[in-house]
Amino acid sequence: MTILIVSVVLFGVPVKADNSALGLWKTIADEGKDKGKAKSYLEIIEKNGIYFAKITKLLIKPQDTLCDKCVGALKDKPLIGMAIMYNMKKTGKIDSTFGEEFAGGSIMDPDNGKTYKCKFWVKGDVMVVRGYLAFFYRTQRWYRVK
Repeated sequence: MTILIVSVVLFGVPVKADNSALGLWKTIADEGKDKGKAKSYLEIIEKNGIYFAKITKLLIKPQDTLCDKCVGALKDKPLIGMAIMYNMKKTGKIDSTFGEEFAGGSIMDPDNGKTYKCKFWVKGDVMVVRGYLAFFYRTQRWYRVK
């Protein structure tokens, strides 16, 4: 609220937090020996109202790492450039804690090759990403790269 007031006073226009999903996001390892370390950069892109995330940089593994756990056409393909989240759409819902909601698509975990239903929320520089299967889910926080 203070930022909004200061921006109106100084510049005559309100400044809104960037709640767009588009852009570059940093993922954090949430399991294993690298838990807590920055893991990768993902770029969120949109085409015709559908949102996708592709890996643009690996921060722990070598840049030429292949997806050895992936199945089908993605088996042994480079992780760099791979779309791991796809078919996401804005739901029109806003969660007071997490922000704007996106759902309806899937996310693939290259560490195990499994694909899950997905939801994510964006509020400012934090994206809360949830992959789920029935009642079981895993939630991560991704951080906007500026």
